[in-house]
Amino acid sequence: MTDLARADTGASRLAANRERIASRIVGRERELELTLAAVAAGRDILLEGPPGTSKTTMLTAITEEWGIPLLFVEGNADLTPAKLVGHHNPARVLQEDYSAENFVAGPLVEAMKEGGFLYIEEFNRAPEDTLNTLLTAMADRSIAVPRVGRIHAKPTFRVIASMNPYDNVGTTRLSTSVHDRLNRLSVDYQDTPSEQRIVALRTAAQGELGERLIADAVAVTRATRRHPDLKQGSSVRGAIDCVLVATKLAELRDLRSPDDERYPELVFDAMIVSLSGRIHLDEAIETTPERVLREIWEDRFILEPHAAAPG
Repeated sequence: MTDLARADTGASRLAANRERIASRIVGRERELELTLAAVAAGRDILLEGPPGTSKTTMLTAITEEWGIPLLFVEGNADLTPAKLVGHHNPARVLQEDYSAENFVAGPLVEAMKEGGFLYIEEFNRAPEDTLNTLLTAMADRSIAVPRVGRIHAKPTFRVIASMNPYDNVGTTRLSTSVHDRLNRLSVDYQDTPSEQRIVALRTAAQGELGERLIADAVAVTRATRRHPDLKQGSSVRGAIDCVLVATKLAELRDLRSPDDERYPELVFDAMIVSLSGRIHLDEAIETTPERVLREIWEDRFILEPHAAAPG
């Protein structure tokens, strides 16, 4: 087979990968294509965006399509280099001394050996010395482990990092060396139709009541992201829970139609449960989550009642 034929075959396979993965993800065609191109090119990548924007969903779909593991690590102050790389079993060390056989691989070594994706969430919350441990792995695709030897990564090994650009409490400023070894993609919230499809899929809400709940839940959730008193609003997960809670409340209250006069208050009660813990107030504003949600609810159901009507 010629080099050109091999290239065509590889391109066709990658395009087929993209189509199969895209069928499992709602409204992330561009981000999926860019992420897939980066990891297929052998690059590590930083996905920067708020929670609930399908970053994990994309990575899960890609690794499942490729048949490789996805190893999760939460970035925080307790993530030491030893936890990331691994450690020797203390009990066996006492009995046998140090050896490669009693080494317990951490997620970095495991991902390198299995050719998987090491996915570090809240990347900028990890200590600087822990992040520096990744530099050699990303640059050389291998690391030296004391008393074990050099670990070489399989070709499909990647480091995938994610961070929330709106959260700067307890975070670490990433060094130039770390930035230089990572590609970057900004992943923002999806549009209204996409979020409505996600909520419909996750809640299985149907009928006139279900459709109206989906539209209202997505609308009030999206409104939290632009409210002037909030530093950060809710992701689509808030809308999903709002619909699920509202559906059960409707059963408890024997409410079967969105035309019922009790429907607006039903939505507000569901908002309090599902959204009040997901929104983050501006520290300079003296208010409460409940008060902010009441304002958003009034905008939807009182000031602009036509916006809440079907269609």
